Amino acid sequence: MTTTDSSPAATARPSLRAARERFLAGRPLPPGVPEEVVAAWRRARFFGVPHDLEEPSACPPLPGESPLLGAARPVLDRVVPALSAGGSLLVLTDERLRVLWTAGSSPGSRVCAVLSEQEVGNNSAALALRARSRAEVHGPEHFLDRWQDVSAVSVPVLGPESGQVLGTLTVVSRLSAAGRPHPQAALAEATVAAVETELRTRAGRGERVLLDAYVLAARGQDRAVAALDGRNRLVSDAAQRLLTPEVLGVLERTAAGASDTDVTGFAELPEGAGCTARVTPVRLDGRTIGIVAALEPLDDPAPPAPAPSPPVALTGSSLPWRHAVGHAVELARSREPLLLTGERGTGKSALARELLGPDSVQVADAALDPGLGQALPARHPGDPLLLRHGERLAQPGVAALNSLLDQHPDTRLLVTYTPGAPVGPCLQRLLDKLSARSVALPPLRERTEDIRELLPALAPRPAPGQPPLTWTLDALRALQRYPWPGNVTELAHVVRALAEQRRPTGPVRRAELPDAVREGPAARPLSPMEHAERAAILEALRRHGGNKARAAAALGIGRATLYRKLRGYRH
Repeated sequence: MTTTDSSPAATARPSLRAARERFLAGRPLPPGVPEEVVAAWRRARFFGVPHDLEEPSACPPLPGESPLLGAARPVLDRVVPALSAGGSLLVLTDERLRVLWTAGSSPGSRVCAVLSEQEVGNNSAALALRARSRAEVHGPEHFLDRWQDVSAVSVPVLGPESGQVLGTLTVVSRLSAAGRPHPQAALAEATVAAVETELRTRAGRGERVLLDAYVLAARGQDRAVAALDGRNRLVSDAAQRLLTPEVLGVLERTAAGASDTDVTGFAELPEGAGCTARVTPVRLDGRTIGIVAALEPLDDPAPPAPAPSPPVALTGSSLPWRHAVGHAVELARSREPLLLTGERGTGKSALARELLGPDSVQVADAALDPGLGQALPARHPGDPLLLRHGERLAQPGVAALNSLLDQHPDTRLLVTYTPGAPVGPCLQRLLDKLSARSVALPPLRERTEDIRELLPALAPRPAPGQPPLTWTLDALRALQRYPWPGNVTELAHVVRALAEQRRPTGPVRRAELPDAVREGPAARPLSPMEHAERAAILEALRRHGGNKARAAAALGIGRATLYRKLRGYRH
């Protein structure tokens, strides 16, 4: 539970312990058990976590060099003596909740190699990672038997520039009789603050070393040089003229993986690149932090063949997006109807077209033809049907669609639906019928790490001889902080407008962004209770396929209350 206030779990631990035993036995739960705790137990059961787990989980391979551990170790070494003898355990994980470092001990708190919910069920590190704020789990709130008598508090470690979660720090102790806040909460937060300060200091050194390497390589004549470290990019004017999106992508991936492999030598560029790239690693304290690439044009370059970029509908590597797309792809393998839900602009129609493949597709738009009086009579039997804006269907359209499904049950149908507007009983029955095979696409504000991948996919292809659109780090931060109420569609409009209106060279600066994006949201920070509440609501929405009425019923609140709370989190 992600709150520092007292809660039913904290004040009535014996009843919570009994409730857990009833849950494990498959018996009805008593009233008053916190919904977020029950949801966490259900997730553990869904993931197949054995409550009596004894053996540590098999840890996935750790990166060869961990910047987080390197920055945290000096801080942690100073903190360890402050732990009470035999009474507390300190645990550092990476962003995948793989344990990087431990010190101290606490009875009954043996640490698994991975602290993800899929491996060990409910725990404070997984909650802190998801909520991006301090989280606590006490005694029977845990799913595992072995953690019933311990209390744990976790704080996420945020990157100094990206703001992304790099890992978590957890303090584990005997079960706290005082409830919340955890007695070591202040120590955990102070330690994380010191680690983030060390990361910020090291990041600044890395940028200076990268800049020095770039200046050294680019001095003298007008050389085509690019310096990259996975976050920052320095490109000379001569290099801008040679770089294509494909070449830039290769160099970005080379820089991102430079710490794990020897990248010295010529990069393997795509056919038709028109240049070569000799790569030299940039090192700091014996560790590779980036690369410098010297570009040379080929004597007789072949005209670059436009390489197909991945469809925008499939672009993104964030966990929410990969989960949604993977689920949609799996469901689309059968010929049964599929419902794609999500806010406007999240990419429902684009993803639907990708799922239906290159074959002939009949498209009906309920926004233009709510009764489907024009689309269905013109449909060719056997063609897949994509119905856009299902929320606009009128009663005749719902009846026509039900009739089509009854007469031709093998019809391949994909429906896109934007929740929000009140629906009539006929449409609600159709949605209930389709809800068993529905996928909710996450809004862009819940997968901001995908923005870096979306930008080149959304930008128009540059004219011959023109460099691709690039972005300063400050501009990228502004793009990732903006809430994007219009989602990917709004981002695409911004990118295309900048590509058409701005100067032809140099990266896009923050000052060139639209006012609303440049200034960022004026949102108030959420309290720990609101973070926990928001996490519970999002989890309920995911469990019920984005159906807000069902999510509200599962949470025990009215639908109007759910809408009001969701609006409050956005503003």
